[in-house]
Amino acid sequence: MITALGYIAAILIGISLGLIGGGGSILTIPVLVYLFGVQPLLATGYSLFIVGSTSLVGAVKNYRKGNVNIKTALTFSIVSTITVLVTRKFLLHIIPDNLFTIMGYAITKSLMTMLLFAVVMMIAAVKMIVGTQPKDCPECAEKFQPGKIIYSGLGIGLLTGLLGAGGGFLIIPALIFLFHLSVKQAIGTSLLIIAINNLLGFTGDIFHTTINWGLLLSVTALAVAGIFIGSKLGEKIHGEKLKKGFGWFVLIMGIYIIIKEIAGL
Repeated sequence: MITALGYIAAILIGISLGLIGGGGSILTIPVLVYLFGVQPLLATGYSLFIVGSTSLVGAVKNYRKGNVNIKTALTFSIVSTITVLVTRKFLLHIIPDNLFTIMGYAITKSLMTMLLFAVVMMIAAVKMIVGTQPKDCPECAEKFQPGKIIYSGLGIGLLTGLLGAGGGFLIIPALIFLFHLSVKQAIGTSLLIIAINNLLGFTGDIFHTTINWGLLLSVTALAVAGIFIGSKLGEKIHGEKLKKGFGWFVLIMGIYIIIKEIAGL
């Protein structure tokens, strides 16, 4: 029963990516951990492949509709991808499994991974819900803005590497509020950035991790099917509604993860 729910949730991962250009990893990691019994740190690697592959399909679909800003995606990805690779290769493996103890409760790397993931989700969610979207500025997106690219790319690359999160829940606000893309163009561009970051980041796990390819490919196939459903739904919904709906979705998932993890102490 739990496994069946996991496969249904895999379709929802794709729907989320197709509809709002993010949220895939927000669903993927809890699904892998809670429904398929994958260890949290291993789940971060699996998430990179599942979300990256699914996002690539979505990016191609959006590119055909003119909803991908290639220049922004590629420059953003250079910084973030290098950061993901360095994080997965070096930083992730030097962090000890047992971090510290508070009032008799052991705080592990797995627990801290999930809690940090949830906190970042909630911060991004509030920004999406209450933030006023700036006017679209196509010429702004075409300008080379090295400062914004570096600090946003480093931050999102670090989180993607540590948490296995594609970063769509952070990339989309960055593209909207820093680079002034429209919501729908931010969604398409986000999918390409996520695909590049995640798939290259996953290559760092192949040589030192035992991978259950049967589980990984089956979940990915269902997520890819879901992205076609999400893309169709997204064509009928106004951009501002998508932004706020995405924010509430991320906020609820963040609260759920915190409650789930604290209850397990």
